[in-house]
Amino acid sequence: MKKTFIVWGAAALLAAVVSCKQNSGTTPETQASTDSIAVAGSIVYFNMDQVMEGYDMANDLTSVFETKTSGIQAEIDRRGKKLEKDMAEFQNKVDKGLLTTSVAQAQYQKIQQQQQDYQQYVVRKQQEMAEEQQVMMNQIANAVAEFVQEFNQEHKYALILATAGNILSTPVVTGDPKLDITEQLLAGLNAAYIKTKENPAK
Repeated sequence: MKKTFIVWGAAALLAAVVSCKQNSGTTPETQASTDSIAVAGSIVYFNMDQVMEGYDMANDLTSVFETKTSGIQAEIDRRGKKLEKDMAEFQNKVDKGLLTTSVAQAQYQKIQQQQQDYQQYVVRKQQEMAEEQQVMMNQIANAVAEFVQEFNQEHKYALILATAGNILSTPVVTGDPKLDITEQLLAGLNAAYIKTKENPAK
């Protein structure tokens, strides 16, 4: 599931960080690399797939999300198996003629209600998890976008592009490796995240 999430997540985050403003000033978090990869005014790019794979914040949030999802799926499976068992027992009693017509009708209605409740539960939990995943993606996108803004206060690139895709990356299909700032950006992101965890109130 994590690999699927990373692929989807990279695409979802791509639009949030395709460019940044040129502002003055520097922050400690932007000093992740001792050497500037490209000169000020350059158009540079980074690989969002690699960021999603290597960004500690993304990995931490994904682990929490997957743990919660696994728990919910286990509960869905448990309820589903119980419903199947109840349905099988009811059908067995009907086949053997162990129930009167009135009792069979009452139990059949009860089974139908169980089915309806189960379906509503599944839909509700799926919606909750989809919403939680979207919030998580927004948190990651916001963190990346804010850091890119701070990062460029020091480097002053003319444009920073985010590219994604394993077979044919877009929007950057190919480019000078010297303009690829992925490693530099990722190092800065993780350094900033560590400081955030160490000083959550700041």
